Amino acid sequence: MIILAVLLLLFVFVAVYAVAIYNKLVKLKNLVAEAWSGIDVQLKKRYDLIPNLVETVKGYAAHEKETFENVTKARAAAQQATTVEGQQVAENKLNGALMNLMAVAERYPDLKANTNFLALQNTLGEVEGDIEKARRYYNGNVREQNTLIESFPSNVVANSFNFAKSTFFELENPAEKNAPQVKFS
Repeated sequence: MIILAVLLLLFVFVAVYAVAIYNKLVKLKNLVAEAWSGIDVQLKKRYDLIPNLVETVKGYAAHEKETFENVTKARAAAQQATTVEGQQVAENKLNGALMNLMAVAERYPDLKANTNFLALQNTLGEVEGDIEKARRYYNGNVREQNTLIESFPSNVVANSFNFAKSTFFELENPAEKNAPQVKFS
């Protein structure tokens, strides 16, 4: 009788633990989805600013047609991305195109002094900061979810209910990977 009671108690404990892990996995899955939605909102703000920025620069540098086309194409591709991996690739291309656009702007002192351009540039900088915050929030939730999915014994519950690991959202900026050169004259 005691053995039966112990087995029953053990079964109840395992069942309660499994339900708790399942619920935590569901919560984390929803947090990851919510965090991705936050990135999506910030990217939409960014995409909405880009045409205004391009038009402002066009007024000063009309002969830079290829740069404008590249930004427009990269923006369209980024808006069409449907997966985290696809978004990463598209955002990397868009970042490169925007860097080229800003390099064009640097060659025109009148443009750099234009208040509309400066306001757009500042707003874009603020949105970039918001994107970074949203990306960190998303990646933190992904890390927590993936850790739970991979850890024992929660991985048994995760595998039983087909919970899949999520992908981190990382933008690659080649300039950030290079160590800055410091020169003392």
